[in-house]
Amino acid sequence: MQRKGKILVTGTAGFIGFHVANRLLSEGHEVVGLDSINDYYDVNLKYARLSEAGVDRDKIDYGQLIRSTKNDRYRFVKLNLEDTDQLLSLFSKEKFNHVCHLAAQAGVRYSIENPYTYIESNIVGFINILEGCRHDQVKHLVYASSSSVYGLNKKMPLSTEDAVDHPISLYAATKRSNELMAHSYSHLYGLPTTGLRFFTVYGPWGRPDMAYYIFTKRISEGDSIDVYNQGKMARDFTYIDDIVDGVMRVMFTEPDSTNEESPASSPTAKFEVYNIGNSQTVQLGDLIDTIEKEINIKAKINYRPLQPGDVLKTHSDISPLMDSFGYKPGTPIEKGIKNFVIWYRQYYGI
Repeated sequence: MQRKGKILVTGTAGFIGFHVANRLLSEGHEVVGLDSINDYYDVNLKYARLSEAGVDRDKIDYGQLIRSTKNDRYRFVKLNLEDTDQLLSLFSKEKFNHVCHLAAQAGVRYSIENPYTYIESNIVGFINILEGCRHDQVKHLVYASSSSVYGLNKKMPLSTEDAVDHPISLYAATKRSNELMAHSYSHLYGLPTTGLRFFTVYGPWGRPDMAYYIFTKRISEGDSIDVYNQGKMARDFTYIDDIVDGVMRVMFTEPDSTNEESPASSPTAKFEVYNIGNSQTVQLGDLIDTIEKEINIKAKINYRPLQPGDVLKTHSDISPLMDSFGYKPGTPIEKGIKNFVIWYRQYYGI
C-alpha cells in the first residue's frame, strides 16, 4: 500500500487515539503514535491497546521510537506532552504532514482532586503541540475538545454558536482554553486548526472510568451501581466508529477562514470547531436497561446526589459537520452496547 503522508497521533495508548491510528494505517498513512501511558486508569489496558497495534511492551523506552511488529508504517514513542525539549525535537526530526492531537488528562471528577495534572498535560502540553506545529509547518492540526465546554447551557441541542464562557470543571476550562489557544496560533501564524467537541464516546477498548464501562463491570460481577441525581441525566452517547469517521472526514481538509456559513469559523484565521456526536440523547435509565438486557442480569442501584462538575444533559447539534463533510452517525445505542459487551467478555475472558 502506498504511503500517503506522515501523521502524528497523540494518545494512541488511549481509547480514541488507538482507533484513529488503526484507521489511518488501514488507509495507507504513516503514523507516529505518542502516549505518556500514565496511570489515570489501568495501564494494562493501555498496554493491551498498544500490543494490539504491534507495539512490544518490553521494548518501550521513554523518548525512543519503536516500530510496530504488525505494520512497518507505525512507530510509537512514550513521551510526556509537557516534555518541551523532547516533544519539539520529535517534531523537528519527523516533519509531520498532519497532527491529530487526542492525548489529554481526561475526566471531570478527577480534575477536582488533581488540578495540576490538567494544567501540565492539557495546557502546557497543548502549547508544546502548537509550537511544534508552528515551527515545522504542519499542514493541519486536529485536536480533541469536549462537550464539557458547554457547562450548564440549557438550550438544546448544544451548538457551536452557543456561548461557552462558564465552564463548571477545570477539565472543561482546559478544553475551552485549547480552543482559544488554537485560534491565536491560527491567526498569528497561519496554522490551520480544527477542534472537535466529542460527546460521550463509548465502545470496544473504551475507558474504564466511563459510566457504561463501570455499569457493565459491576452488574456482571453482581455488585451494585451508583446512579447520580436519581438517574435524571441524559447523554449524547457516540459510538467510537462514528467518532473515527468524523475525525477522518475533517483531518485532510484545512478550515477556510472565509467560511461564513460555519458558526465557529474565524474571519481572520483558518480555524474551526465542530461538535461530533450522535445527536440523539439516551436517558441514564435506558442505558442501564440496555446493559441489563445485553448481559441478562438485573442491576442493583444505589441512588446518589448530583456530583460537582456533572451536567444533567448533553445533546449535540452536528449540522455544521453534516453540511460541510457529509457526516452522519449511524450506530444506535443497542448495537453499540452489544459490540462493547462482546469485546468486554473477550478481553476479560468471561
